[in-house]
Amino acid sequence: MRVFLLGLAAALSLGAAIPAWSQASYPSKPVKVLVGFTPGSAADIVARIVAQKLGADFGQPFVIENRPGAGSSIAAEAAVRSPPDGYTLLMGSVANTINATLAKDLPFEFDRDLVPIVAVASVPNLLVVNPSVPARSVQELIAIGRANPGDLLFGSSGKGTSPHLSGELFGLMAGLKLVHVPYKGSPQAVADLLAGRVSVMFSPASTVLPHVRAGTLRALASSGAYRSSAAPDLPTIAESGLPGFETSVWLGLLAPAATPHEIVERLNEDTVQALGGADVKAQLVAQGIDPMGGTPQQFAAYIRQETEKWARVVQAAGARLD
Repeated sequence: MRVFLLGLAAALSLGAAIPAWSQASYPSKPVKVLVGFTPGSAADIVARIVAQKLGADFGQPFVIENRPGAGSSIAAEAAVRSPPDGYTLLMGSVANTINATLAKDLPFEFDRDLVPIVAVASVPNLLVVNPSVPARSVQELIAIGRANPGDLLFGSSGKGTSPHLSGELFGLMAGLKLVHVPYKGSPQAVADLLAGRVSVMFSPASTVLPHVRAGTLRALASSGAYRSSAAPDLPTIAESGLPGFETSVWLGLLAPAATPHEIVERLNEDTVQALGGADVKAQLVAQGIDPMGGTPQQFAAYIRQETEKWARVVQAAGARLD
């Protein structure tokens, strides 16, 4: 912010024209945050917690608009086609980096047409089953799956999402034939898991922990590299006999390409400050969500790393959208 103010002072001293966006303090009207998943999903939960804080800090509402479908690609395309003025943002996710490889006909390029602002949060997936499934460990689930090939239906929040690819990777590494049943979001998939229409699911901890605590779903393991802070007694899948298995759902803010650098930097600074605040941090951690942060450049590097990682998984698993 200090650098920006110094730059503005220099421009005034030279009689330079002030960019249109800075003639009124940003933001001077509500900011729309597009979320590619349904209300109640991990992306939606994180977006609403952060948006509430940003709205209070900026003095303008940050309004959540859910546009679910196509593994967040519908929301991403809407963001890409929006004016690059800082008033339309995207709560991007790991699904967008998966779709960079999995979806062959996207009308945009995620890493070219959107500019990273800040990595917001990371959520481990939990491997959960309907209580009617007798498995109480990962190894027991694998044994059931191997004895009954094709009988285990696994739900996900949609094709190309982290829960989908987590299931594909699990089946590949465990030598199982799992049948994928995609939904338009985590809440719908969880509803069918609770009803027993599907047997297994990888889901963000924030979505299924209330059901696990209530005993209506059984958690077998966490998909993260480390145990979830919200469920520290739950082993990781790597600990449970599949070394090297690691997936998680990350979420981060992005804006249309060509959004002024000053706006990106200001949004980054304020979001990082919000994530470091005790109130926001407590709300996230209580639901098994880990705050992230960092610079736009660090987020851009992370996106490249995730895109390369998931390209390898898609290729190894032979995952397809059709």
